[in-house]
Amino acid sequence: MAAWIEMISDEEADAELTEVLQLARTPHGTVDNVMRVHSLRPNTMRGHVILYRAALHDDANTLPEWLQETISSYVSILNGCPYSLANHWANARHLIGNQSRADLIENALNARRPQDAFTGLELELLRYAEKLTLHPADMTRSDVDALRNAGADDGQILEANQIIGYFNYVNRHLNGLGVTTDGDIVGYYASE
Repeated sequence: MAAWIEMISDEEADAELTEVLQLARTPHGTVDNVMRVHSLRPNTMRGHVILYRAALHDDANTLPEWLQETISSYVSILNGCPYSLANHWANARHLIGNQSRADLIENALNARRPQDAFTGLELELLRYAEKLTLHPADMTRSDVDALRNAGADDGQILEANQIIGYFNYVNRHLNGLGVTTDGDIVGYYASE
């Protein structure tokens, strides 16, 4: 466990925290530091888990999972958040399933040149992510219209917006508390 503030272990948790830790457990059976750092305030951990799963891992989402993880990774690059990037790029790379394609995408995102790896709706979603992350006050209706014109329906626009908003929240949460992946199992698919 690594952060700039105290994190309570499973063994030291009271009944309320134990209940929320159970909610926050990964498929690996662990609680990642991104959630454990809330251990002094279990209600914020509960809220975070629910928001995370609703934004990124909801069965109602229709954007492909690899693209959801790629958008997450790009926002994390733009915000300089190594914690989220490590986890969500590992997930994206796994879901892309083609190492050459994943390498091309990774290089393009790190260079902040998504146009080197994407076209069409995928590129428009990454442009939207960049503008909303770096210049939120400059957003206009035309930014949403560009997504619609590229083929997104309003539900997909909302999905992307929520993923971007969530990662802007969590990147600041992690960077602001010095949370690292020390002790975490990086990536959802790490055991596969």
